[in-house]
Amino acid sequence: MSSHGALFGREAELDRFRRFLDTMRHDGDVRVVRGEPGVGKSALLSAVADLAEAADVRVLRASGSEFEADVSYSLLNQLLLPLYAEIQRLPPALRDALTVALGFGAGPAPAPLLVGNAALSLVSAVARKTPLLLIVDDVQWVDRPSAVVLGFIARRVTGSPVGVIAASRTGSESFLDRHGLPEVTVEPLTTEAAARLIEARSPGLAAHARQGLLDLAQGNPLALLELPSTVTGQDGSRDPSDVVPLSERLQAIFTDRIAGLPDATRLLLLLASFEGSGEVRTLRGMTDLTHLAPAERTRLVRVDHATGRIVFRHPLIQSAIVAMSTYEERRRAHLAIADALPGDLERRSWHLAAATAGPDEAVAAELEQAAHRVRQRGDTLAAITALMRAAELSTSPEGAARRLAEAAYIGAEAGGSSEATNLLARSRGTDVDATGALHAAGAAALLMINGDGDVHTAHRLLAGAIETGEHGWRADDAALDEAMHTLLLLSWMAASPELTARFQRLLARLEPRPSDPLSVMSGTFTDLVRTGRAALPGLEALIATLPGEPDLTRVMRIGSASVYLDRLGENREYSWRILQEKREGGAPRLQLSAMLNLCLDGFLTGRWDESEALATEAQQVCDESGLAFLTWHFLHTRALIAAGRGRSGEAFALADEITRWALARGMAGPAAIAHHPRALAAAADGNFESAYQHAAAASPAGVLKPYLPNSTWLMFDMVEAALRTGRTAEARAHAEAMRAANVAELSPRMRLIQHGVDALVLDGDEAAARLEQTLDDPAGERWLYEASRIRLAFAERLRRDRNPLAARTHLHVARAGFAAMGAEPWLARATAELRAAGYRPVVAGQPTAVLTGQELEIASLAAGGLTNKQIGERLYLSHRTVSAHLYRIFPKLGISARAGLRDALSAHFPDHLNGS
Repeated sequence: MSSHGALFGREAELDRFRRFLDTMRHDGDVRVVRGEPGVGKSALLSAVADLAEAADVRVLRASGSEFEADVSYSLLNQLLLPLYAEIQRLPPALRDALTVALGFGAGPAPAPLLVGNAALSLVSAVARKTPLLLIVDDVQWVDRPSAVVLGFIARRVTGSPVGVIAASRTGSESFLDRHGLPEVTVEPLTTEAAARLIEARSPGLAAHARQGLLDLAQGNPLALLELPSTVTGQDGSRDPSDVVPLSERLQAIFTDRIAGLPDATRLLLLLASFEGSGEVRTLRGMTDLTHLAPAERTRLVRVDHATGRIVFRHPLIQSAIVAMSTYEERRRAHLAIADALPGDLERRSWHLAAATAGPDEAVAAELEQAAHRVRQRGDTLAAITALMRAAELSTSPEGAARRLAEAAYIGAEAGGSSEATNLLARSRGTDVDATGALHAAGAAALLMINGDGDVHTAHRLLAGAIETGEHGWRADDAALDEAMHTLLLLSWMAASPELTARFQRLLARLEPRPSDPLSVMSGTFTDLVRTGRAALPGLEALIATLPGEPDLTRVMRIGSASVYLDRLGENREYSWRILQEKREGGAPRLQLSAMLNLCLDGFLTGRWDESEALATEAQQVCDESGLAFLTWHFLHTRALIAAGRGRSGEAFALADEITRWALARGMAGPAAIAHHPRALAAAADGNFESAYQHAAAASPAGVLKPYLPNSTWLMFDMVEAALRTGRTAEARAHAEAMRAANVAELSPRMRLIQHGVDALVLDGDEAAARLEQTLDDPAGERWLYEASRIRLAFAERLRRDRNPLAARTHLHVARAGFAAMGAEPWLARATAELRAAGYRPVVAGQPTAVLTGQELEIASLAAGGLTNKQIGERLYLSHRTVSAHLYRIFPKLGISARAGLRDALSAHFPDHLNGS
């Protein structure tokens, strides 16, 4: 490069980015730029920015800061600050989300997905007026939430005049998920380009010195610019210090230049380094900006007048500034920044922490508060980091242990087993207070069930900690509420009357009453048929809070509370939001909870392709995040769909995998639930004896097993299998148990199942009429899987009762439902029942023309290529009789020759032609 901004040896890269600019102006485009330190990434980005501005593209630039990488949305604040006026014109919900996230206003922490959508809406709105290019340098230092939003935007620019360029160092990791984003690697300069750069910048360099510089720099432009005066001795020989790594040598050069600056200038540069954004307006409130002049003259920094920011020539300059500063200078700089950020809790707390060497309970408490806020947004890593630092600053061993225990609990819940184990061990180095003891016990319990531990031991450990804790049984104690949620999970997985009773006793002691999510979940998770109805009003109230709920953990728990009362439909939008956001990076526990809710709802409503894909993806997330105790949920979904689609071997194998895992840990709940796909697979295969045995293994005939809410998912399977195996008394006993428990009041789906069962087991017309009415209710249409199976079974009874017309009505709807789900065994049964009920498709244009069963068989064989003689041999007819049949068939199908048979049958009898 030259002092005038021209680049040496970057012609190919610039041509590539010219094409990029053409593409992004019309349809949006993205590039991730990678390269080693000093290779010229920043110079290339500056050149691209110049090209963009010359082409009337608006450019927004920002750079990651090593010293604010733990501060949420610090990079996004830099990037979008020039659009402050445009932010105010966004719809209120989006405006408020960005305003709070970027620190421009107060309010509850917005959900990350809402921030992502707000940022995307903002840049899209701006780009509609003028094409917009976002350039982010030093991505390796970008904070996690900003990286998530940047990735969110980058994956959604298609179709908009928006471009995104993000640059980071080769070999470095970042929070930006680069998967699927096109990359450009900036290679070192060629020898010829490097030589031209040396000639332009150091024209008097001797030939041997030039060669030494070329050898040492290896095409690194920054080295070629900065090293000429230091790489050779007086006699032109190589300096023995050449063994020093290139980055350290370059930093030493910058250190020498900084040392010559006035103290006030160095302190100003230190402030700019720590503050991160480099915003002139912010820095002016901390110091006198006239001290910047010496640094500008030596070209260490420049002021970008378009953005109002101080820009360092290279990140190594910032490293050098920090390295040569004294402790007191660093402390005062952090305090000055904290004082300038009274309304930004997170950034303020981190700068206060950085300024604090010894224990300081006030700073520890502020950092702990910031950790709770970022955890609400789902950024568990930032929350753990903040709690660990708060523990270091604690003034008492008990306070430190409590904060480490909470960090361990968050890590265990999020899947960081090894880190959580280490944190838990550290927290146990001293006595902890009541809160710390609860977090420690919760972390230990989660680590047990996520490993090889027994659920009964985990339950006993956590329940004991709750019973002996000094929390006063206050329901608003956050640690106690978390512990009770974990205990509920353990009770559900154990499916044990004793463990559930112990949980209920502890729950009853909370004052004045348990939190709303905990109260509702306790009524739906442990004994649904006996306590579910009482929980319905509370669930309704919780669901009503979803649109404005910023706490993603609470959103997750509302979804969990909705599962067995069949209210996941109201949660779908929020589950998808969490999933999309967490796919961009974030807490896997929240992502997996969202995926589980979508899988279960998708199975019941017939979205089987979606559910199967999500379950497969979720298993991979479980493996990668170390959340083994969630894997069985997705094995269950996959097994159900495999069973429904006739892949019975796969269904049984997946169910067996669940059983092996669950029984080894004393988890009767998952082991019982694994019988559901086995029963379904057996029924799909027509083996109703096996289906009955598996349904009864989960919940015996006539019993809706307590402490196993999934028993309601097997009710119809039990009754149908019992009837088909001659166990009429057992079928009626189960139906009576359902009526006694009044399951129909739990949800529209339960009402559908209850009325479907009654129509099969009760004599008389009343039950059938009630089912007909329920099937006509739009509220029942959502449950495609159960509605289709109930229609099929009901139609089979109607046909046996010699009512084929009514049977065909239900069979047509059931057949369409099975076809939509790809439920092949059930589709074949519905098709066979239609034929048995006398259904013959009507030829278009000829309402009264139908084929007899024999005519349909002959036409299908002829369409398959068989001769009249071959057809006659197969059907025990003469070839003349076959010919006569075909003579009558052709006009019925609207054709005149054998060649048209296949197309005609495909149009009017696709099932028969395909062998259904």
